[in-house]
Amino acid sequence: MESETRIKVRYAETDQMGVVHHSVYAVYLEAARVEFLEKAGLPYHQVEARGVFFPVVELGLTFRAPAHFGEEVLVRTRLAHLSRRDLLFRYRVEREGTLLAEGFTRHLCQVGEKAGRIPEDIYQALSVLHLG
Repeated sequence: MESETRIKVRYAETDQMGVVHHSVYAVYLEAARVEFLEKAGLPYHQVEARGVFFPVVELGLTFRAPAHFGEEVLVRTRLAHLSRRDLLFRYRVEREGTLLAEGFTRHLCQVGEKAGRIPEDIYQALSVLHLG
């Protein structure tokens, strides 16, 4: 499964040159990841209510072209790796077919305050979405 999240670039997200600041892309990826999980029937607020968390432990981004204030970007999100303890999402940020950035986030499963295994029902729901 791949989900698409549309984001309109706000003025506050740009630097003095009118270009989206690199730090904002992490926020875009988070918004896209939360929407991906919601579309997949795993609203993240409900997962967290069970005491299960997926903190980001690694983030990578490669920038290809700038985005600017007022433009709409499309973030394509897919689950690229899944194990019993971690997952990896891959992203493509585009504007009208032009690749602006591509990246990934890696997450470990945390149950309560400790690293742990992904609960079986969540793992099964995620395994259906895994594209490899």
